Amino acid sequence: MRIAVDVMGGDYGCGVVIEGARLALQANKKISALYLVGNQAAIHAALPQRGFRDHRVRVVHASEVVMMDDKPANAVRKKKDSSIARAAELVQEGRADAVVSLGNTGGLFAAATLKIGRLPGVDRGCIATVIPRQDNEFVLLDAGANIECKPIHLAHFAVMGSIYSREVLGRKKPRVGILSIGTEDSKGNELTLEAFKLCQRLNIHFIGNIEGHDLFKDHVDVVVCDGFVGNIVLKTCESLAVAMFSMLKREFMRNPKRQIGAYLAQNAFQVIRRRMDPEVHGGAPLLGFKGIVFKAHGSARERAVASALRVTAEAVQHHVNDIIAREIARANERLAAVETSTPVLA
Repeated sequence: MRIAVDVMGGDYGCGVVIEGARLALQANKKISALYLVGNQAAIHAALPQRGFRDHRVRVVHASEVVMMDDKPANAVRKKKDSSIARAAELVQEGRADAVVSLGNTGGLFAAATLKIGRLPGVDRGCIATVIPRQDNEFVLLDAGANIECKPIHLAHFAVMGSIYSREVLGRKKPRVGILSIGTEDSKGNELTLEAFKLCQRLNIHFIGNIEGHDLFKDHVDVVVCDGFVGNIVLKTCESLAVAMFSMLKREFMRNPKRQIGAYLAQNAFQVIRRRMDPEVHGGAPLLGFKGIVFKAHGSARERAVASALRVTAEAVQHHVNDIIAREIARANERLAAVETSTPVLA
């Protein structure tokens, strides 16, 4: 498998990304080629500093960078020699099977849409975020790419999320639910009500509507919503986790007795922290495109970059895109065969 890495978009410079790539290649012999895309001089300066010598490495020069404050689509169109655009073009040209970037999320999504293209039958690509809970994790999609959606888009998200959960996360029969304001079939807005009807007709394990308090109870494996709701859920979960750890630390430091208790419980807290560590998954896949596209955290350090490459390699190895293309085609055939009102399939 061949993976292109945009090394220029991270918060800590290309050296951190290159070290993460070195760790990934060290751990995975099935990666046949790794393209490091970015400023050639900076990359060549960083490689010997980390003792990075691997015959699988290819350096692809890109003179521009899509910055975090750039308007995504415009930046990809105008900065034709940006590292994100060049990395996406390697997939478009068939030289790479996947692309990984720490850069501008919108820029990567735009490059995937404009350069790589969507899979046949997929109306919208989406961001799928893996969120940990007590004993496992669930997939949330869309996590922010599509602010306004149609019911058919949510139906496609349900299919793609189910496949990713099964093939990459190992769920044998992923439970798929639509995030709504009640579990009853009649609860929700026009979007979720119509999407509910479509999902009932799909060949997935659809369990119906779920509410926010179901997310961390192991009731569902794939949570479907539009990008507006999904992004709010994602950022709320992230900020709540940070706030909880901060409050616990403050309370445990209030007096010596609590400090002793904190010392005795430190192993338990370390387990919880590892369980919630975002570096385990390294970021989020962008589903629905002709190549595997993975958005790593902009603040990712070496271990997180290696994790992002590991998950990306797993998606390539499991032929996730081939399965998505096949199952989306079947889903569209099922929905087209059922008599529904025109607005639902518009």
